[in-house]
Amino acid sequence: MTSQNQQTTVIRNGTLIDGSGGSAVENEAVVIQGNRITSVGRIPPGLNLEDKESVRVIDATGRWIMPGLIDGHCHLSFGQPAMPGVSIGRGTASAEFTTLKAARNAQTILRSGVTSVSIPGGTWFIDVALREAINAGMLEGPRIYCAGRFIVTYGSISDNEPSWVGTPEHLNGVLANNVSDMVTEVRRQTKHGVDFIKMADSTWGDTQTISKEELSAVVDEAHRRNARISIHSRGSDSTRAAAEAGMDWIMHADLATEADLDAVAEAGVRIMPTVTFLKHAVENGRDFGRSEQEVDQIKHNLEGAVSVLETARKLGVKVMCGTDTGNSPVMPYGLLHANEAEIMVKYGGYSPMEAIVACTRDNAFSVGLENDLGVIEAGKLADIIVLDKDPVADVSVLQAGRHLSWVIKDGKIVDLDPKGDGEETVLSLRPAAD
Repeated sequence: MTSQNQQTTVIRNGTLIDGSGGSAVENEAVVIQGNRITSVGRIPPGLNLEDKESVRVIDATGRWIMPGLIDGHCHLSFGQPAMPGVSIGRGTASAEFTTLKAARNAQTILRSGVTSVSIPGGTWFIDVALREAINAGMLEGPRIYCAGRFIVTYGSISDNEPSWVGTPEHLNGVLANNVSDMVTEVRRQTKHGVDFIKMADSTWGDTQTISKEELSAVVDEAHRRNARISIHSRGSDSTRAAAEAGMDWIMHADLATEADLDAVAEAGVRIMPTVTFLKHAVENGRDFGRSEQEVDQIKHNLEGAVSVLETARKLGVKVMCGTDTGNSPVMPYGLLHANEAEIMVKYGGYSPMEAIVACTRDNAFSVGLENDLGVIEAGKLADIIVLDKDPVADVSVLQAGRHLSWVIKDGKIVDLDPKGDGEETVLSLRPAAD
């Protein structure tokens, strides 16, 4: 019997949104062999669609075909959100429990139509191990491209413990207060197999905690080690310094001015605003224990982030999509991974097609596969989703996997109901139990 890996898969009919930014077109056939797309358009000569042993045909009549979604900012090993009724699941106190939970959540992500994730920081090297397990076929999950723990200084995000405690490995940041320690940490993380380095400035951007000289030194070392590098930067000064230091992309940039974004554009650096987290924290944060002061702070950054979206579009800064899923109790898996597209349309002035491209072709950069993923064309990796509603007419239909008919990752069809009983696999957005 021919295995799914050996079968040729043909997606017939339907409407094709290929991820390039071009108009949606009537689809005749997308042909997949192994984990690659081999042709788009006419059925290749000699391909016998009646050969049920070797050819699997998906009839997408009345449906929409597009590249698999990419979440460019998703955390799997933070230990969040807490699992109701499981006290050990709070925080990241246990590497063993966090690893198992991350593996379970990876499957939920995949079944929401997200076939690749960029993980900008975690605990221990859990995300590296999970990436390898998925690549080896030990478990299902999205393609993973990951950083290690954030490189931070005193006063940066994740520097929450007293100085005499330090930063044990169950924390998502590691302190490095001088260039020598920062460079050493880059070397340690790349030795252990991270795909990119994540630096992190202050939580809300009110203070610049890492100097341009330090940023430049870490960028140089990461690139020397063939790793990309990104930074959590919400502030004006830190965003400009990160761009001038040559970061590969900047996360957030909430408080960046137009002059700062001019510097970002001049440097050719991409940004990933990640407005989804801010919006949902403002709307739901109080239910999860955030104070009025915290919610007001987040609202201030949300207003800045909306302005950044508009200005970035005007200046031609490349914008990628991320959500910060898994960073806190307000960000459950499976629900919010495509919400950034709707935010770009509603608040940034982007067209639905531009937002779709940002979640697919442009986001491929965040997983190191900008020449191999995010577009449905011959030679590309076969990550494809099929929807029962038109995302160009309403980009919100991408959200939460509610309109998925099929998910294909690496040429393999994902079972969207692996339990076989129709049980919902996506967590609801509700406070965790005490």
